[in-house]
Amino acid sequence: MNELNSVVDNAKAAFEQARTPADLENAKALFLGKSGRITEMMKGMAALAVDEKKSRGAAINLAKQAIEAALNGRRQALADAELQLQLQAEALDVSLPGRQCGQGSLHPVSLTLERIEAIFGSMGFDVAQGPEIESDWFNFTALNTPEDHPARSMHDTFYVEGGTASAPNLLRTHSSPMQIRYAVQHVKRHRAAAGAGQAPGLFSGDMPEIRVIAPGRTYRVDSDATHSPMFHQCEGLWVGENVSFKDLKFVFTDFCRTFFESDDLVLRFRPSFFPFTEPSAEIDIQFQNGPLAGRWLEVAGSGQVHPNVIRNMGLEPEKYIGFAFGMGPDRLAMLRYGVNDLRLFFDGDIRFLSQFQS
Repeated sequence: MNELNSVVDNAKAAFEQARTPADLENAKALFLGKSGRITEMMKGMAALAVDEKKSRGAAINLAKQAIEAALNGRRQALADAELQLQLQAEALDVSLPGRQCGQGSLHPVSLTLERIEAIFGSMGFDVAQGPEIESDWFNFTALNTPEDHPARSMHDTFYVEGGTASAPNLLRTHSSPMQIRYAVQHVKRHRAAAGAGQAPGLFSGDMPEIRVIAPGRTYRVDSDATHSPMFHQCEGLWVGENVSFKDLKFVFTDFCRTFFESDDLVLRFRPSFFPFTEPSAEIDIQFQNGPLAGRWLEVAGSGQVHPNVIRNMGLEPEKYIGFAFGMGPDRLAMLRYGVNDLRLFFDGDIRFLSQFQS
């Protein structure tokens, strides 16, 4: 019995000295393996008498059970120690604030477009949207652009598949085609309301004024600090029986002063040429205060709608007259937010765009 007690004590001591599961399995083999101490003792029982076998076997089984219990206890202790080490290594500081998803915001150009729409909406202008893949007729011909105009060349225009050689399709170079699209639909509705139906000739009956802006993406072959192959434009149109250049000056001056929140903003209408207006003018603005004070800055093109364009809308130019303007919301956003490189708007740099979060 003293021998068995000694074996159990030795096993327990060996198990306690094991620092890894592999060490523990090696210690187990010394006592419970095929050549282990307990196994050898059980083999030696073959030479004993029957009565001795019974008492000896019972004592060996008790010793074996004590060794197995010590083995399982040490296994559990090593597993618990491993778990504690893992928990310490992966510990979380629950006092730290949780990680939250960043809150997005509108793009500065989108903010600018919303502002433009709100201001003109307060003046009674509708907002029209149209296709970005446009036909040559709506983009050029209906707007009185000659066949040999440089804007039609591949150097300025992205032509796309579809259409025909004489009537190709293209990415619209300005939002001006919406002048024609909106006006044609407007005239059709009121021609029908007046009972004119599909009667030939231009419409000269009574009709509510056309007052609309058309903001949207446009495309030209151009790219530098102040130009992008894709950019935004906002076209404006007001057609009626007595709409003059004076109305254009009043509307655009009021818009600019409201947009920039500056009552002392000065506007200058500088003579120019556009195929779809006659007379035509570039619109410059001058701030009286701030870093741009005293400089004339071009912000839009404008003019009285050309009679040929009025005709292409389906209206009689002897009765109807109006003005149009086209401005770049990207340019206005640069001036409003003090941005000196247009490409920053389209690079997708979160550090830049996060400045405009409200």
